[in-house]
Amino acid sequence: MSKPAKNGSIRCGRGRPLPFGVTRDGQGHNFALFSRHASRVELLIYAVGQKQPLFTIDFDPHENRTGDVWHVRLDNLPGGFEYAYRLDRIIQDEQSPLHRFDPDCLLVDPYARLLRGPSLWRGAAREDAVAGGWRGLVVADRFDWENDQPPRHHLADSVIYELHLRGFTRHPTAGVAAPGTCRALIEKIPYLQQLGVTAVELLPVTAFNEADNYRKNPETGEALHNFWGYHPLNFFAIQAAYAENRDPGSERDEFRQMVKALHTAGIEVILDVVFNHTGEGDERGCTLSFRGLDNSVYYLLDSDGRYLNYSGCGNTVNCNHPVVRDLIVDALCYWVTEMHVDGFRFDLAAILGRGADGEPLANPPLIERIAAHPVLADTKLIAEAWDAAGLYQVGTFPNFGRWAEWNGQFRDDIRRFVRGDAGMVPRLATRLAGSADLYQHGGRAPYHSINFITCHDGFTLADLVSYRDKHNLANGEFNADGAADNYSANHGVEGATDDPRINALRQRQMRNLLTLLLLAHGVPMLLAGDEMGRSQQGNNNAWCQDNELGWIDWSDLQRHTGLHQFVRKLIALRKRYALLRPRHFEGAERGERTLSWHGRRAGKPDWSEQSHSLGMLLSGLQGDEEIFLFAHAGQQSLEIELPAGDRRRPWLLAVDTGLEDTPIVEPGNECELVDQQQYYRLRDRSVLVLVKAGLQKK
Repeated sequence: MSKPAKNGSIRCGRGRPLPFGVTRDGQGHNFALFSRHASRVELLIYAVGQKQPLFTIDFDPHENRTGDVWHVRLDNLPGGFEYAYRLDRIIQDEQSPLHRFDPDCLLVDPYARLLRGPSLWRGAAREDAVAGGWRGLVVADRFDWENDQPPRHHLADSVIYELHLRGFTRHPTAGVAAPGTCRALIEKIPYLQQLGVTAVELLPVTAFNEADNYRKNPETGEALHNFWGYHPLNFFAIQAAYAENRDPGSERDEFRQMVKALHTAGIEVILDVVFNHTGEGDERGCTLSFRGLDNSVYYLLDSDGRYLNYSGCGNTVNCNHPVVRDLIVDALCYWVTEMHVDGFRFDLAAILGRGADGEPLANPPLIERIAAHPVLADTKLIAEAWDAAGLYQVGTFPNFGRWAEWNGQFRDDIRRFVRGDAGMVPRLATRLAGSADLYQHGGRAPYHSINFITCHDGFTLADLVSYRDKHNLANGEFNADGAADNYSANHGVEGATDDPRINALRQRQMRNLLTLLLLAHGVPMLLAGDEMGRSQQGNNNAWCQDNELGWIDWSDLQRHTGLHQFVRKLIALRKRYALLRPRHFEGAERGERTLSWHGRRAGKPDWSEQSHSLGMLLSGLQGDEEIFLFAHAGQQSLEIELPAGDRRRPWLLAVDTGLEDTPIVEPGNECELVDQQQYYRLRDRSVLVLVKAGLQKK
């Protein structure tokens, strides 16, 4: 082992192989790094912010290696420092195409809790950001959680709000002190409370390179960024630019302050985590960390060393290798224990179930281990149950009694019904009732379906009813990116229009979609900005638009006050009535309700191909709760027969999306229908919700 240069006070010891990463012990720091195939490992220690290392350590393979772990202990290091590794493989008898060791590359420790490197969002030149040069950062950690406790909302009672940490507050209209940061989100907590959501789901917050995009907007020449952050450099470290304070390590404390403030407000924090691929890309990509540490362990490769690309992003992480499996589980436990997050949404989670040959495993050990891990026992686990190579597991994702799923079929079926497609009434019934065709097996429940109409990936709600086709030219890919079939409609004009008839219909269709989303069995997820009519001008893949197209314009809130209030009251309606939040499917041993279907005539649903209307009556098994929802996607008005009411418990009008002035009533102030025994006339393309008097409040 070489001795530290230029600093006689630094002492070196053999160190220990566990835990991985850097750990402080008294006056010393232990460094432990996995690499099975390297023959040489070098550790570089830097003063914070300096380009040249203070000293380097060459690991002695006899003294500083235990099995496949390289380790060393250094005493008397500065209170804060940066570090990186260089690895090489010098074995003359093997030139395997599987290895990509490069002794000239600085490598990030996969277990680094903080990273330092160039950031476009903090003013770095683009050429510096492209060049990279990230290092691990170690600084004192003294955050006071002040007995922070998670809200622990039952998943069935959750209303999830998906947002981008930067895009939510970056626009000048956000009116915050530090736009695009954790502190800015704290300023918006009163808005989230007033809206009524129970959880925020944050797009990736782990470190990534904003300059990881070589394209330009062909219309303006503007350089495009990696805005969303789905190319992680590391699974632990927070994107430094999400902090207002630029002191080293501030991002960790500011994220914790945000989590603590959200918890105080009763709002949970769910992270969108990306373990299926990394920002190193394919054979043409940069060597930043995993590739240079042990390429054949961390990635799925063919026999020629080419990357198997099930992610659509150039590489696929070898998730079920024991070492990689440990890394992922350790990262999840870190986010729960040290950062107090409440759950995770796993990007392209079907990849988590692929084996070393890329084939799906019958009982994926990683997915089972996450589900059974004691530290994660109270954590919400949500799978995006597909990948970019066609493995689609919605309804069949290995559940192990824990996992919920993004329900892509809910999204598509509700979109198609509201659009007016033929033959959608049976599918509407299935989705409204909790998607039993997908989840009524293996111990699952309606709340294992995460229902959504829109998410970050695709059209916004306003664009869904305003555009027939995607308009992604600004992404610099000749409009070839993004989904081609969105089940959308423009209702006569592509994009914005001054036609009051079309705009009124679009508003009504948004109300219809929102009503079906928020009142269906399962867990609703809203896309941030949909409640205020946000548009991306028809762009359905705004991953690279770090500009006003990708940011929320808060002046939309004034332009669409009625829509915002409609969403707020719908959420309140959902929270008021337990019938809308079942823990079990109808007919289960511990049933909570009876459910019946209706058509134009009570008790007579029309399941035919030509039908565009369906009523759902929910009745509580205990007490007198009743809710009647009727969805009509036809282009003509419709008179429907109501389920029987009576004078003691009359029907009250809660929602009629066809009423332009008062499409929804504040829950608790519903108005009694004049005619309790006969009919109700619905206008074309509208949704009705009635509730019974004297309902039990939950």
